[in-house]
Amino acid sequence: MTLSHLLAPIADDMRAVDAVIRDRLDSDVVLIRTIGEHIVQSGGKRMRPALLLLVARALGYQGNLHHLLAAVVEFIHTSTLLHDDVVDESDMRRGRSTANALFGNAASVLVGDYLYSRSFEMMVEADSMRVMQVLSQATTVIAEGEVLQLLNVHDPDVSLERYLQVVRYKTAKLFEAAAQVGAIVAGASAVHEEAAAAYGRHIGTAFQLIDDVLDYSGDAQALGKNVGDDLREGKPTLPLIRVMEVGTPEQRDLIRRAIETGEADFAAVAQAIQETQALAYTRDVATSEAELAREAARQLPASETAEILLQFCSFAVERDR
Repeated sequence: MTLSHLLAPIADDMRAVDAVIRDRLDSDVVLIRTIGEHIVQSGGKRMRPALLLLVARALGYQGNLHHLLAAVVEFIHTSTLLHDDVVDESDMRRGRSTANALFGNAASVLVGDYLYSRSFEMMVEADSMRVMQVLSQATTVIAEGEVLQLLNVHDPDVSLERYLQVVRYKTAKLFEAAAQVGAIVAGASAVHEEAAAAYGRHIGTAFQLIDDVLDYSGDAQALGKNVGDDLREGKPTLPLIRVMEVGTPEQRDLIRRAIETGEADFAAVAQAIQETQALAYTRDVATSEAELAREAARQLPASETAEILLQFCSFAVERDR
């Protein structure tokens, strides 16, 4: 099942979110509009806004405030991408040149700051301290995750626990916040709100782990990024951590040098990953996270929309991009 097919029931809502995004990216500063338009045209899965919309609908929400808040979530996500690409010195994302490659690091950082500021301005319009509490806390945790990841770069001794902490902070936290805000907007009970948050947390972790798999198994054109980018940046993702755990001394030495220097024979690294079945292991961990997300989704009232949330659990681990 493709993502577009999965999201077809909320296609009108997704278009409404895109309209909010375009409207709120408007600025008297030409460069902000230019980079904003580049971001919108770059697309992306819009997974986090979609989760907010789906959870709100699954819990019976009938208004349109969720469109504004879904756009807020996408702005927060996009601002982190702008900053990430500068930190990582990336020149390609989603098959297109990154903003920093086209407009420079300074412009990317400052427009990222603008998007953060705009997102908080929009949050206020929701007139909900609970929503602001969840989203503001999420932005803090994401920033902590970025710093934790920075501390892990070029460190071949990163453990599974340390790595999963980065994933939960840097990636899964915004999935969690998006789903939780969807529940808050719908006026859900504390039980349903916690179930939504748990769903987002686990589905977000599964998505990141599959991204780790795809970084070593997909082709660059399909993924919209250079295969092996994380290796070149010295990031110890789960497949590499697994080789360090179960590989031969020679394989561990190879991975250690690769992580420490960001340079290695990519074919040899890929072979070590294959021989230790590190990708299958990473998929298994992702599948376990998706199953936890499935258990959380089953706590929500049964409906066609709740069924889509369940189908997302399969999509998260079966996708190829």
